[in-house]
Amino acid sequence: MRRKRTRALLIAAVAAMVAVTPAVPAQALNNGVGRTPPMGWNTWNTFGCNINETLIRQTADALVSNGMRDLGYQYVVVDDCWFDPNRDSAGNLQANLSRFPSGMKALGDYLHARGLKFGLYQVPLDRTCAQYFGSYPGATGSLNHEVQDARQFAAWGVDYLKYDWCSPTGTIDDQVRTFAKMRDALAATGRPILYSINPNSIHAKTGPQRNWGDVANIWRTTEDITNVWNSGQTNGYPMGIQNIVNVNAPLSGYAAPGQFNDPDMMVVGRGGMTDTEMRSHFALWAIMASPLIAGNDVRNMDNATATIMKNQHLIAINQDPLGLQATQVGNDGTRRILAKRLNNGDVAVALFNQGGSTVTISTTASAIGLSGNSFNLRDAWTNAVTSTTGTIAASVPSHGTVVFRVSGGTPNPTPSPSASTSPIRGVGSNRCVDVTGASQTNGTQVVIWDCNGQNNQQWTSTTAGELRVYGNKCLDVNNNGTADGSGVIIWDCNGQNNQKWRFNTDGSITAIGANKCLDVAGNATANNARLQIWTCTSAANQRWTR
Repeated sequence: MRRKRTRALLIAAVAAMVAVTPAVPAQALNNGVGRTPPMGWNTWNTFGCNINETLIRQTADALVSNGMRDLGYQYVVVDDCWFDPNRDSAGNLQANLSRFPSGMKALGDYLHARGLKFGLYQVPLDRTCAQYFGSYPGATGSLNHEVQDARQFAAWGVDYLKYDWCSPTGTIDDQVRTFAKMRDALAATGRPILYSINPNSIHAKTGPQRNWGDVANIWRTTEDITNVWNSGQTNGYPMGIQNIVNVNAPLSGYAAPGQFNDPDMMVVGRGGMTDTEMRSHFALWAIMASPLIAGNDVRNMDNATATIMKNQHLIAINQDPLGLQATQVGNDGTRRILAKRLNNGDVAVALFNQGGSTVTISTTASAIGLSGNSFNLRDAWTNAVTSTTGTIAASVPSHGTVVFRVSGGTPNPTPSPSASTSPIRGVGSNRCVDVTGASQTNGTQVVIWDCNGQNNQQWTSTTAGELRVYGNKCLDVNNNGTADGSGVIIWDCNGQNNQKWRFNTDGSITAIGANKCLDVAGNATANNARLQIWTCTSAANQRWTR
């Protein structure tokens, strides 16, 4: 939820108060919905608390008449401020009848009659975001009402629940338990309801720290979006497009049918950015298998906005049934390359220019997972088709993104599940393998640090046994060392044995060249403790989890 700018001060004040503890296991979510990223529209970005049933019905009619429904935009989500400030005498949620005089069941019926789906907002604690910040009266969160509220949502015909933490309190462990209560309550109703959670509101950013697919269909990975390119935030309120991509792109290993990273609702069509930046925003959300939830006033779109939102090539890439999020092939700080394998064997590749001037960005068919010597490239924006023997390149304007659908050749073997991108957490320290200072310089020491989901903690296992960071740097035993205490650094990937690692069943990670284990020096648990290799002992400082 987007709130007053004073919220940034509150977040900074409380972030240090929130302990990050290991998440308890939760029952796997398999509710049959969200097999591809949900598409739809949400009230909040444009209208905030100023909502009523006339607005929702007009928007529903616009989604039908402008063709967006038929392109997949089906969920109409009514965000905060839809409810009466008080529950009824039986403790049930009820509509704010001055805003929704026909009630929520009638609104759901209206949407369903038009081939749309009905979404509502609620929170797991005592107050919604608007109530927390004092802009809406009452305290009608679902705390201690989970089963009752889930039954009410099912009775109203709700198809999508957005469940927003909106509190500085609670560890990640508390969040998992609390979000799981509503997950189980929704399942008990027997109605298939897509479950969307946001663990980040006014809270330390726990969204990127775990795969929430056992709890929810989609989960927010970042703080709230705003319609600027770069807000200067790492993962704090508010977030620009570039800032969100920096957090969300490395989390591709979490995505699968029925479970997707959610970098927040889109701001396409809300001003604040150039047309090129808006196109990048949509293209990157599409290739990252993100929910495509519009946040603009779809009743009044200009042609440029409609062209972006209704791009069928990008929608098809987003809705591909494999449900994969694009993996990062390369990122040198200016040129970022993302590739997404598709169900028919094609690969979608995004060439994203993060710099301030036009640059040429290039990769190869081999780098994105295709073998052969003859390929077709279909430009997702122009629909133009060109051919290549392997080079994939384009001149890309500042903040622009060129997307090709690459066909031809033969897909390389699918990597094993271990070949995903995720943090590596120490069992003994509960801290993550981290490149000191987020440096990309060869020889930078690798240490443990508080897990934060940033790029310098995102490691990709490759079938060659590498552990890559930033796309092109490898975890490396310094100077091909084999002795106990040899340091661990990053270096340009070169295929040598001192850059090859093996994950073992006891949680240890073996350096292949030295046949020794990745080890936290001196059994340390504090931030900045250095990593080294050491004779394998199975001690906690040599055991790791993904």
